[in-house]
Amino acid sequence: MRSTVEDTTLLPQHRAEIAELRAFLDKAPQVSEPAVLRGPDGTARALPAEVYEALLVVVRALSEGKAVTVAPVHTTLTTQEAADLLGVSRPTFVKILDQGGIPFSRPGRHRRVRLADVLEYQKLRRTKRRSGLDELVDLTEESGLYGN
Repeated sequence: MRSTVEDTTLLPQHRAEIAELRAFLDKAPQVSEPAVLRGPDGTARALPAEVYEALLVVVRALSEGKAVTVAPVHTTLTTQEAADLLGVSRPTFVKILDQGGIPFSRPGRHRRVRLADVLEYQKLRRTKRRSGLDELVDLTEESGLYGN
């Protein structure tokens, strides 16, 4: 496990226990009451919904053998880190920056982008892609090429 002030990377080191936890969480019924975290001293605290959802995401990823990085949204990324997050090459990511797709700063010679901005761009890109596919389906249905 690597830890800095900015982020924490978790590696799946206890696979059997994580698999059991995932099975437990996957079978848990959807109830209106919050999940509870019990500390080593026996005290219990209700978990806010967003913390529980984050726990589910982390457990699912770790159970699949993936590493998980937990980082504050204000984290800044290098162009390579951001490109990796988006699944594009670094030169492609730099073109996105140059075209104004994502704001960036240059605290020296290298560009930096905020994680929140990259995630917003990713969300926008997904939305546009879905809209484009929906439009394509509509056009093919209108021309009688879909579903026949």
